[in-house]
Amino acid sequence: MKLNSIFSFLLPKESTFFPLFQQSGELLAEAGKAFVDFTNTTNHEERRIIYKTIKHAETKCDEITTQLFNALNDTFITPFDREDIRELADALDDVIDYINSSAKRIVLYQPETLPEQAAQLARIIRNGCEEIRLAMVDFSKLRYKSDSVMVRCSTMKMLEREADDVYEHFVIDLFRSEKDPVELFKLTQITKELERATNSVDNVGKMLKTIIIKYA
Repeated sequence: MKLNSIFSFLLPKESTFFPLFQQSGELLAEAGKAFVDFTNTTNHEERRIIYKTIKHAETKCDEITTQLFNALNDTFITPFDREDIRELADALDDVIDYINSSAKRIVLYQPETLPEQAAQLARIIRNGCEEIRLAMVDFSKLRYKSDSVMVRCSTMKMLEREADDVYEHFVIDLFRSEKDPVELFKLTQITKELERATNSVDNVGKMLKTIIIKYA
């Protein structure tokens, strides 16, 4: 093997990791937009069709996560700490997993009505996913764009707090107005998964902040 080939192997493979993170961000934004459409329709068949779009994005994101882990195994020097890369990849994957599981529960449980708060939470999740997408665009230039990424992280936190308020009112209204125990169970399970999705968006922001503090 030529000497320059050895050095090429040792150099950080920024061209490998950052494009994969950007692809994950794009898929999250795609799933977030589809999820808003999903909660806005009352037609069960339409929901099934839109769910397929969300599931497809979730599957593609899983493939990207696998590529990121493979790149970790194949790269001697990484652009930042290996554990941080792994945790960021997992955090991004969690977001789309929770979007997918929220949509799946709605498809399977088929609640008689989906409260407006569910659509509100879907919009917050979509907005959070868009912030993640934009953060991933700047992430490859972290030394120069750290302030921009930090602003995105702050917005993710703000959205998570907004979601907490919506969730609390959702639960209060649900237990006050829903008399059917079966419907109450369905909506409670759906609501819990929606909250996990909003929390997972904030977790991405926390992970990005950690990386910025270490390396920017």
